[in-house]
Amino acid sequence: MMGRRNFLAAAAALGTSALLGGCSAGERGAGAAETDAPTGSAEEEETVTSARTMTVTCGDAVVTYELNDSPAADALLGQLPLTLEVDDFSDNEKVFYPPEELDVTDALRAESGEAGTLAYYAPWGDVVMFYGSFSPNDALYELGWAVDGEERISELSGTIEVAL
Repeated sequence: MMGRRNFLAAAAALGTSALLGGCSAGERGAGAAETDAPTGSAEEEETVTSARTMTVTCGDAVVTYELNDSPAADALLGQLPLTLEVDDFSDNEKVFYPPEELDVTDALRAESGEAGTLAYYAPWGDVVMFYGSFSPNDALYELGWAVDGEERISELSGTIEVAL
C-alpha cells in the first residue's frame, strides 16, 4: 500500500497536484508577479538575491521567509524545491513535513512567540509556519521569519510549493 508521502511524491512527479485539493503548485497570481520584478539598483538587487530566502506558494498566496544561519535552516534549504501538502494545526499555525529530518545541532529555540515565525518541531519532524502568537516549547527550533506575505499564511491549504 502506498503511504501518504509516497502518494504526494508520485502526484507531484506526475503533475497531478490539483487532484490533491487546495492550491496547485506552480500557479502564480497577480501578487506573485510583483515579487519577481526588479526592485531597484544592481546593488539593491544583489542584496535581495543573496539573502537566505525561501518562498511558499499556494495559488496567489505567496509567503517569503528569511532563514537564519542554523544547521536546521541549511538542511531545509538543501531539500528545496519541494511540492508537498500543508496541514492546519491548532488555530495559529500551518505545518508541512520535509522529506528528511533537519539537524537541530546548535539551533536556537523558537522563543519569540510572534506570528510570522518559521520553526521546526523536532519530535514530529514538521516545519511550522505561525500566523498567530505561540508559546515557546523546548522542542521547537527557529528557522527564520516571514519578511513578506505574513498575512497570507493562514490561507495556505492543500498542495504548496516551497522553493528558493
